Amino acid sequence: MKSDFFKYQAQTSPHPLGLEISHAKGNYVYDTNGKEYLDFIAGVSANSLGHNHPNVKKAILKQLEKYTHVMVYGEFIQQPQLDLSKLLCKLLPSQLQSVYLTNSGTEATEGALKLVKRATGKSEIIAAKNGYHGNTQGAMSVCGNEQQNAAFRPLISGVKFITFNEENELQKITTRTAAVILETIQGGAGFIVPENDYLLKVKQRCEEVGALLLLDEIQTGIGRTGKLFGFENYNIVPDILITGKGLGGGMPIGAFIASAEMMALLKQNPKLGHITTFGGHPVVAAAALATLKEITSNNLMTEVLEKEKLFRNLLQHNAIQEIRGKGLMLAIIVESPEIASKIILKAIEKGLLLFWLLFEGKAIRITPPLTISNSEIKKGCKILLDIIEEVCN
Repeated sequence: MKSDFFKYQAQTSPHPLGLEISHAKGNYVYDTNGKEYLDFIAGVSANSLGHNHPNVKKAILKQLEKYTHVMVYGEFIQQPQLDLSKLLCKLLPSQLQSVYLTNSGTEATEGALKLVKRATGKSEIIAAKNGYHGNTQGAMSVCGNEQQNAAFRPLISGVKFITFNEENELQKITTRTAAVILETIQGGAGFIVPENDYLLKVKQRCEEVGALLLLDEIQTGIGRTGKLFGFENYNIVPDILITGKGLGGGMPIGAFIASAEMMALLKQNPKLGHITTFGGHPVVAAAALATLKEITSNNLMTEVLEKEKLFRNLLQHNAIQEIRGKGLMLAIIVESPEIASKIILKAIEKGLLLFWLLFEGKAIRITPPLTISNSEIKKGCKILLDIIEEVCN
């Protein structure tokens, strides 16, 4: 497949990993030579229940027998969309009770950014430096990394940037601000966790000046931090919640969630304020519903925090400068990007899938499925420590 891959498929980087995939099951991926790889990436935090989970597979097949796409989103009443939205609302605070399902996290970001302009009548958006919210033009506009953005300017105007965790910059949020958009834990920047009640202080500042708070939980949501959504760790509730990735159980999905009153603004003046053909696709919604039920009906989220402790206890080495993140959203920080890349590439040779972060070259991503077992954690950490010893000493 490899020659055809380079010939026919558009490439996203100069040097893709190029594994030729045969199949995947549980917490393992298999190549066409039959080699198995322990998955510490989970499709970049997307496969929250691992690969080919039986309940998710069953839900997909059951829905396939009924119907796939029948109508653009929001016109026909379809049981999978309705059940998924209803369960999300039951699991969320009362301020978040209307769900708009999309095809991806970046589309959810786009919808949320449109919604805040309608809700406030203002256009200024405050975002974080080195934030990441997706790769369409609106989402890129609130990603504060000029190296990524420069080639595609002009993007959306009226965006200003603050430094995550820098309280003295909150005065940049003013009465001209429509909304502040932040990741609950910064992902591409290096799994930066909010400190000293930072998110609470952002929320308070937004309330002072009449701005809305959007929290991007595309990566932190659906149990990855030990709570269903990351904001539950920080004693706040956003005005708009953005989710995706892990919600789909390996299928493509996103959603933005707000109050019913606010969301109603998208259906008039003008009508069709946000539309999508395939958002809330019934097969995808069925998979997401099965995923959400599985994660919220057993001990997976409680176990996430115990698994984090195990990772931190096992990954002790003088070449590891720190381990950032929370739950099963962890990043090992090493001395240089060159060392990080050597470790990631050598790990693949040894049957362990690791990956990079977007803007922090010294980071090594560890975001396994929530279903990862303690024995698999020990196995993967042993491989990783052996490689670190080989590369760094």
